[in-house]
Amino acid sequence: MTAILEPDGAQRAVLQAMLHGSVAFADPEGLDSHIRSSANEFAVVIGPSVASHAAADLAQWARVHRPDLGVILLRHEVDSNALALALRSGMREVVAARDLAGITTAVQRARSVANAIGQTMMDEAQAAAETVRAEVVAQAAQAAAVAQAEAEAPRGRVITVFSTKGGVGKSLVSTNLGVALANKGRSVCLVDLDVNSGDVAIMLQLTPSRTINDLATFSGVIDAEGITSILTRHSDNLSVVAAPVRLDSPDQASVEDIGKLLDALRRMVDFVVVDTSGVFDDHALCALDRSDLIVLVGTLDIPSLKALKLATSTLEVLNFPKSTWRFVLNRADGKVGLTIDEFEKTLGLKADTSLVSSREVLAAVNRGEALVSAYPNHTNSKALVAFSDSVASAVSADDIDEGTPSGRRSSGSRLRLRRA
Repeated sequence: MTAILEPDGAQRAVLQAMLHGSVAFADPEGLDSHIRSSANEFAVVIGPSVASHAAADLAQWARVHRPDLGVILLRHEVDSNALALALRSGMREVVAARDLAGITTAVQRARSVANAIGQTMMDEAQAAAETVRAEVVAQAAQAAAVAQAEAEAPRGRVITVFSTKGGVGKSLVSTNLGVALANKGRSVCLVDLDVNSGDVAIMLQLTPSRTINDLATFSGVIDAEGITSILTRHSDNLSVVAAPVRLDSPDQASVEDIGKLLDALRRMVDFVVVDTSGVFDDHALCALDRSDLIVLVGTLDIPSLKALKLATSTLEVLNFPKSTWRFVLNRADGKVGLTIDEFEKTLGLKADTSLVSSREVLAAVNRGEALVSAYPNHTNSKALVAFSDSVASAVSADDIDEGTPSGRRSSGSRLRLRRA
C-alpha cells in the first residue's frame, strides 16, 4: 500500500487517482498515525505542497524506525536544493510532480526495495532464531554432560564417629582415623560438627582462620571453591573443617549448609570423617543421613554402656542398617568389674577394635599430634591403623550388607526423631 501526504486537495486527488489503492492525508499527524499502525506500508509519496522541513522530518524518522518504508519526494522543480534535502534526510527518490509515469515507477521501485528488505530481515530473524536454538541445545548438552560427569565422578565415603556420652574418646578416634587414612595416600577431610566444644583442631595442633560457621556467609552457594577457602590444611592428604573457636559467633551454619558441605566434599576427597557432638542434634543427624559407615565409640563402664544402648536403639528406630555400624571400645583394659564380654552381650554389638588405657594417648593429645603419628608402634596405634584399613576396605569395596549406604536416605529421620 502507498500513503500520500498532500495538503492541496486537487493535487491529492490527482495522486490518489493515479496510485490505485493508495490512502491520502492532508496533514502529517494523520499520516504519522497511519504509518505507525500499518506494518505493511512500503511507500510514502510527499506532495509538492508539503514544506521541506516536514518532509525531511518524516524521512529521517523512517530511515531509523522503518528502513523498509520508501519516502518519495515530489517537487515542481527538481533542483539541487531538493536533491540535497533528499540526500541529507534519507529519501528514496525525488520526482517531478508532473511526471506521472516517473511517480508510478518510483513507487514500484519502493515496493521492490521493501520486499527485499523484508526478506533480508526475515532471513536474519530466522538465522538469529537458529543461533539461539543452537545455543540452547549446546547449553542443554553441556549441562547434561556436567550432570553425567558429576554422577560418574568417584564419590568419597562419609564416615561419622558418634557417641551419646562425652569423654569416651570420640575425637581421638576421629582424628586418628583421618590421619591413618591420609597416611595411606587417601585424601581425607575431617569435619568437626561439635559446634559448641569441638576439639579436632586443637588435637591436631591447628589454628584455623576460618571455621564451619563461615558457611553462613556463602548465601547457600557451597561449592568446591568456597569449601577450599574454609579448610585448614594439616598435611598434603588431610584437611580440616574446624568447629567454631568462639561460642558467640554472629553467624551460624544451618543444617542445609552442612548438608551441602558434606555432599560437595564427597566429590572432592576419598573420605569424609565427621566428628559429632554427644547428642542426636540436627547436625549429627545430617551427617548420619549421609554416612556410609557409623563408628560408635564407648568405654568399659556402665554410664557409657547405657549411653551406647540408647544410641543403638535410636539408630535402629531411624532405620540405619546395623551392617553400617562399627564399634570401637576404648579403655578396654579397665578393671572396673565389667568385662568386655558382658559389655558386648548387653550392648548386642561386638567391638571391631579395642583400645587400652595409656599415658601416651594423653601425651599425644597434649602435643597436638595424632597417636598413630606420635607413637606408630604403640598398641593403640596399630589397632587404629588396622581399623582404618578395615573401614577403607569395607566402604571402598561396597561390600556393606543390605545394599545402599544410609547416605542415600532422606532427611526424614530428623522428623521421626523429633516426633518420637
